[in-house]
Amino acid sequence: MVQYQLDKPDNLVELFENSVKKFPDRPYLGTKNAQGEYEWVTYKEVGRRVDNLRSGLAGLGVKKGDAVGIISNNSVDWAVGHFATVGLGAFYVPMYEAELPQVWEYIIKDSGVKVLFVSKPDILEKIKDFTTRIPTLEKICVIKGTGDDSMAALEQAGEQNPVKSIYPDPEEVAVLVYTSGTTGDPKGVLLMHMNWTSNHHARAKAYPDFDENDRTLSLLPWAHCFGLGELHTFTALGGSLGFMENTTTVVEDMAKIRPTFLIAVPRIFNKVYDTIVTRVNDAGGAKKKLFDAGVAAAKERRALAEQGKSSFLVDLKFKIIDKIVFQKIRDLFGGRLRGSMTGSAAMNPEISKFFHDIGIPLYDAYGLTETTPGITMNCPSKFRIGSVGPLMDKIRVVIDQSVVEPGAPDGEIICYGPNVMKGYHNKPEATREIMTDDGGVRTGDRGRFDEDGFLWITGRIKEQFKLENGKYVFPASLEEDICLNHFVQNALIYGANRPYNICLIIPDPVALDGYAQKHDLPRDVQALVERDDIRSMITGEILEALKGKYGSYEIPRKFIFVVEPFTLENGMLTQTMKIKRKVIVEKYTDLIESAYRGAA
Repeated sequence: MVQYQLDKPDNLVELFENSVKKFPDRPYLGTKNAQGEYEWVTYKEVGRRVDNLRSGLAGLGVKKGDAVGIISNNSVDWAVGHFATVGLGAFYVPMYEAELPQVWEYIIKDSGVKVLFVSKPDILEKIKDFTTRIPTLEKICVIKGTGDDSMAALEQAGEQNPVKSIYPDPEEVAVLVYTSGTTGDPKGVLLMHMNWTSNHHARAKAYPDFDENDRTLSLLPWAHCFGLGELHTFTALGGSLGFMENTTTVVEDMAKIRPTFLIAVPRIFNKVYDTIVTRVNDAGGAKKKLFDAGVAAAKERRALAEQGKSSFLVDLKFKIIDKIVFQKIRDLFGGRLRGSMTGSAAMNPEISKFFHDIGIPLYDAYGLTETTPGITMNCPSKFRIGSVGPLMDKIRVVIDQSVVEPGAPDGEIICYGPNVMKGYHNKPEATREIMTDDGGVRTGDRGRFDEDGFLWITGRIKEQFKLENGKYVFPASLEEDICLNHFVQNALIYGANRPYNICLIIPDPVALDGYAQKHDLPRDVQALVERDDIRSMITGEILEALKGKYGSYEIPRKFIFVVEPFTLENGMLTQTMKIKRKVIVEKYTDLIESAYRGAA
């Protein structure tokens, strides 16, 4: 293991306890009550519960190196379980509520979970016989349950027999995160205390203005690295996190939480942008003219600023329209939002420019579970739209050009630093495959640095394919741009060793229904996508959007429309909403083959 000069604290237990001491009475975690209002618990209150649960877990025999699992959405209880577990030198194994029981069973068995927390009785019902099939699993606790098998009972028992926390070594495992993966069994990523703390310190250095007055709406699951890093950083800074009720209440929740910063995925801002543009276009008339004038003024203002210039008239025009139009958009986010960090997929540069222009800058970041997660990150003092930012503190990247075609300006991104995982749990061969001999992790992503040190992602090594003519295609970027279309819910590009690309389209049923209502068409989605005029309209818009941005060989020549969405339940999506290409291609082989029939 490479030794790094680590910033302190270098373990999550000390990170949490420092904040409990420093910010005891500040609001920490907020949950919406039955009346629709947020109730906040303080650092001191959560700290007391962590002490009690840690002692309760010790009473069950949980010790250093043991695994404690949880199947739950983000909650106060999730955080209490996390910090209580690591305070014993044990490690936490988070799992998604919206998961298949066979995946839960695999993870619990593979990780050797000793005590398992589940959020509700119906999950318990699905897994109650796991204790007979998994030798390590000694106890299942329902978080909000009653009686001896509840989290509350365990905390009460711990209060009677207190056990002090320990500060684990930086290289001890803190969290075992399972990647959903697009093929095969999930892989358990062994993430050490120093992985999490070093990534937090790097974020804090890039955002020095953040402090205990900052607040976020927790949108991303803590079972995923990107979301869990948010918990650690807001905790270390003494900030507060409110939980969204569900995905349908996000706008309402933001108005109540009034976040100062968000950690999000591009899809959220894509959806907001699409909603805004659709409503403006539907309204037409003066509203549309005013909106378009504001967008034009914002672009002109930005262009002048990039040249180091300004214009009184342009600034005045923007200021007037900003108050009338763009302030309403900022109000949707609670009115205090200074910006958002986005990751897990590329942010569309045009959408990013729009939000930047209206005062909500989006800062693209890049990383993966195996790097806990951050590698590069845009920030207020150093950002470039379209890139994923400069390197984070203490991290080094090598661009390996030996694994790509000769003469390519990019290569595979290999990451080195204190953020790099220990390895894959119980998978030495997979670990050797991804780790270099000198301690780096092969990301599988292609990228290049510009002259100012900003990293640009250019594709994915495994997902790229060659057409019959030998030209390379990177499907992910095409798919992301296609999914920006109002009528498209998801898309898949296919064309390996074929004469041209085709595109599988999953239409957005809500958008189609709205169009059908407006034009007095049948409301059945299947009937709509079978209409030539509907297909022509959607494919026409897609082709127009791709023109000029992609080579003619990249743009799909044929489109296949299917109504069944890609979901977790049908095995076509991972937990992080990535498409499982192999599964989808196998399911639609006949349709794909028919699209190529008669191809020259």
